[in-house]
Amino acid sequence: MKADLIVANAFILTMEGKGVGMIENGAVAIRGDTIIDVGSSDEIVKAYKTDRLIDATGKLVMPGLIDAHIHTGLSLFRGAAQDMSHWMQKGLWPFKKNTKEDEMVKGSMLNIIEGIKAGTTTFCDFDHGMNKIVANYKRVGARARVAQTVNEMPDNVSSVPVGELYPLDPSIGEWKLQENIQLIEEWHEKENGRITCMLGPQGPDMLSVELLLQIKALSEKYDTRIHMHVAQGDREINQMVKRYNKRSVAFLDELGYLSRRLIAVHLTEATREETHLVAKRGSSMIYCAGSIGIIDGLVPPVMDFLEAGGYAALGSDQAPGNNCNNMFNEMKFAAILNKVKYSDPKVFPAWKALRMATIESAKAIGLEHQIGSITKGKKADLILLNLLEPNLSPIITDPIRNIVPNLVYAAKGSEVETVIIDGQFIMENRQMQRVDEKQVVLEAQQAANQIARRAREDIEHAQSDILHMMKNGYL
Repeated sequence: MKADLIVANAFILTMEGKGVGMIENGAVAIRGDTIIDVGSSDEIVKAYKTDRLIDATGKLVMPGLIDAHIHTGLSLFRGAAQDMSHWMQKGLWPFKKNTKEDEMVKGSMLNIIEGIKAGTTTFCDFDHGMNKIVANYKRVGARARVAQTVNEMPDNVSSVPVGELYPLDPSIGEWKLQENIQLIEEWHEKENGRITCMLGPQGPDMLSVELLLQIKALSEKYDTRIHMHVAQGDREINQMVKRYNKRSVAFLDELGYLSRRLIAVHLTEATREETHLVAKRGSSMIYCAGSIGIIDGLVPPVMDFLEAGGYAALGSDQAPGNNCNNMFNEMKFAAILNKVKYSDPKVFPAWKALRMATIESAKAIGLEHQIGSITKGKKADLILLNLLEPNLSPIITDPIRNIVPNLVYAAKGSEVETVIIDGQFIMENRQMQRVDEKQVVLEAQQAANQIARRAREDIEHAQSDILHMMKNGYL
């Protein structure tokens, strides 16, 4: 039999079964965009002829990582909204208000490259201007599950005093919804199926009941999922109680939103009972450990969600508050923060964190039939890591294995040498294959400089904590 590519003599984490599915001295055979076999190196090399054989001695092969919640269009505001209260109003919105769509697109490409270089092969991107941003995924060759952000909030919402109700404008919501519909009709299942689309209501506090119900009906019409922030902070709960006299989860349950179609992001402020209800209704949860830890100082109830039998995934969220979009960082944060929360070192073991960035994530976003594990018949989305880097050495395989704990607690992402998506080399030997990385960084810097100049007055009006720290000589 013939294979286009065989990667052999590697440690392989298939992610099959209930753990990581380790194969020592294993091989993967790929034809076109598909994994056609996986097993021991001796068996695979003997069974297949190939155009290219990669000797992966001292390396690890595993499924590409899945970032289940990211806003790539916000990457130009990296580091602008941490170490402060009201991070969105004071940190993010002054920059967002002064950003042009072409600048968002440039920043998005920067973020995508960052993710790929740290092993991310699938991005659940959720942002404004997605009809333009999505072309970056076509260009770079990554897998994307995208949604246009839909809300009814005017651009000057940053001027609304903290705690007051947001003004909602139905005309804005209708325009943004039409953008989301256009995204679905033009891009869903395009690029050999690498690009798929969802609906993206920003949060229950940012849309009217009428628009939420319209989106729910459209999710059934297009048979797609709804990617939405739910109970993401006390700001949202405050808005919901003032507007509807209900908390977010109860409100959404009454609207019939809690179903397998809903991907509920954060659940930061959800009670144990609310969290269990979301899980039992069949919705999935995205846990962004680094982001929520930095911008809120909280650990969302992911353990309660898993206890109730729900599907949960990890996401990196946004660069303004989280600063990096690196799934190895998220795995480490997720494990450590929950150990601290529960005062128990056995909570959230490394293998669980790794599954929540691969196969469990694929289940949560509805793509487990294609990605998330190294399985015969699935898409060839793989990453190769060098285990001989000092921080991942030594390799111990007997009487215990230390590879998975070291991946979660010691890897930085720079150990990823090669990224294969849909059977194509997207990065090889740390070099991006389809885009000029240096040019992308340069263009992003130029765009960020322009935004910062335009945003100066709004940043001062918002009384940014970072600005105060600078003026007081701390930054």
